[in-house]
Amino acid sequence: MVPTPVSPSRRPARSAATAAVLAALALTASACGSPEQNAGSGDSGKNGTTRVTDATGAEVAVPAAPKRVVALSEMDLDSALALGVQPVGLTAGRGQKGAPAYLADRAKGIPVVGAVTGPDIEKVVQAKPDVILAGQLADQQVLQQLKKIAPTVVTVDNTKSWQKSLELTGTVLGKANAAKKFLTSYDTKVAALKKDLGPDAHARVSVARYSAKGTAVMQQGVFISDVLKDLGFARPGIQNEKGAGHSSPISDENLQEIDGDWLFIGTLSSTGPDKGLLDELAKKPAYKELKAVRNHHATVIDGSKWTSLGGAQAAVSVLDDIRKAMVK
Repeated sequence: MVPTPVSPSRRPARSAATAAVLAALALTASACGSPEQNAGSGDSGKNGTTRVTDATGAEVAVPAAPKRVVALSEMDLDSALALGVQPVGLTAGRGQKGAPAYLADRAKGIPVVGAVTGPDIEKVVQAKPDVILAGQLADQQVLQQLKKIAPTVVTVDNTKSWQKSLELTGTVLGKANAAKKFLTSYDTKVAALKKDLGPDAHARVSVARYSAKGTAVMQQGVFISDVLKDLGFARPGIQNEKGAGHSSPISDENLQEIDGDWLFIGTLSSTGPDKGLLDELAKKPAYKELKAVRNHHATVIDGSKWTSLGGAQAAVSVLDDIRKAMVK
């Protein structure tokens, strides 16, 4: 069961035990000096610590070799696993009860300590972390609570770049060389795929997500659009523009907005409320009339991988999906 998250609008009352733990941790932090007071930018510090500057510009002192890592976003979980680190706590993926589907096998057995809306502070305390990867968490009240538990690093900046997040996470986890190696391998895979795509390297590629609420397109400023940009693909219509949120809903009357030379479409989950939804969409006349559908260039994808926050392994897996669909 996914624990109740902490959110700005609704925070569960802390138990007396948790409050006592946080109070004790606060006293310890006060006696030893806060992470910000001990910090720098990826430099070695005293007492086996490394000083890093996180995605917000805050300086944090973290253990030189963390052993108990809590990952509070899908991207943090992805990065940690890509670098060979098994977290002791994770945040459930968007639309998931646990890790995103593409990471489920590797994340099996890791306790869930929160949801997309925020962490469950009691669960984080129980995980006994020595460092917390806080993703793009911006709630200052929650961040202050987390900092009383362990050094807390915001790893995702406003660009939501998985490459930048991976580099920062590599520094935090003492895996900087592994992060560089991964990024080099990714660049190599991108170059090879662009070459093998041939004429389709210049195709207009559309990405959409379908749910019980309808269809939404992925615009600029999100993970999948960055991967497609790396490949040099063109995008149709409003997908060339930056959206107001993570995805932009469209009505059935405007379903042509998801059309392109190639269409990749999926749901966040193949079970629960999303089960069978794509079969319903495929029956709609407006969907059948899409150029990509008529040309058999529409591919069903894992929405938890393509249309969520993303990450290092998600990016490589997307390349594999594109190769399978488009390279003959």
